[in-house]
Amino acid sequence: MPCNTIRNLDIATLRSCVTVAELGGVTRAAERLNLTQSAVSMQLKRLEATLDQQLVERAGRGVCLTREGEQLLGYGRRILTLNDEAWQRMTHHVFEGRVSFGVPEDLVDPFVSPVMRDFAADFPRARVSLTSSITRKLVDQFNDGRLDVMLTTEPLDAGTGECLYRGPLEWYVGRGSLIWKKRPLPLAAKADCIFLPVIRAALDSAGITWESPYEANHWRDLDAFVSAGLAVETNTALVIGQSRDRIPVPADSGLPPLPDFGVFLYVRDGAPDLALQLAGIVRDRNFALDPPKPRTVQ
Repeated sequence: MPCNTIRNLDIATLRSCVTVAELGGVTRAAERLNLTQSAVSMQLKRLEATLDQQLVERAGRGVCLTREGEQLLGYGRRILTLNDEAWQRMTHHVFEGRVSFGVPEDLVDPFVSPVMRDFAADFPRARVSLTSSITRKLVDQFNDGRLDVMLTTEPLDAGTGECLYRGPLEWYVGRGSLIWKKRPLPLAAKADCIFLPVIRAALDSAGITWESPYEANHWRDLDAFVSAGLAVETNTALVIGQSRDRIPVPADSGLPPLPDFGVFLYVRDGAPDLALQLAGIVRDRNFALDPPKPRTVQ
């Protein structure tokens, strides 16, 4: 005879399990859910006890989903989607309003579009005011209370926010160009770029003369000079990524090594709940060059 006993899955434990699987670690899941690591671990154990199934197992230094855990993951995502949709429809007034978001110019294209898409899907009644500018101007606006959430690109020893990415500045040149051999070295950089003082100091220390012969209002416009082989530029591999027309300057070029910079996340004190939700979605974006392996947790 079929069992008529109704059993209910706990949404909180299910969300912890799904979040651990999707973000690739208990630590990141705890940050996303605003819980402690021990709380997330306890919820996983509680879910396993409820289902009388082992959902995770040790794999080296971390753990991975078992076959049963993989099976639950599909159901869990569907259940949470319906739960969240119902919650938003019934309590949408909680997340109405506007949030202001500041982002450096060179991070808009690769990262902001997916963040905006996810935020709009989760909070359809919310509005975002997006400001794209250089880090220095964004910091001024943030300090004046005009931005709720901000991303910056700053030296590692200067950034005080939550570091989402770190990597060295690198030299880039147009494919096939040998312009990096020219002296003075032609630089493609905006006069107010946060990288420029670091670049100039490194070149001066190395005894390499340089010049900035090209001007543009937006950093993207400078790409035309670099792609044409007329100048070199600096940026992180995070931004340049898989560019087809720009490649790293050879390691034996004689150009000096440059320090690490980071991408930092800031949320204004007293910012609305919408800002906290937006910040959580930003954290979920993968700022690493190599995507994390799914299903594996630390």
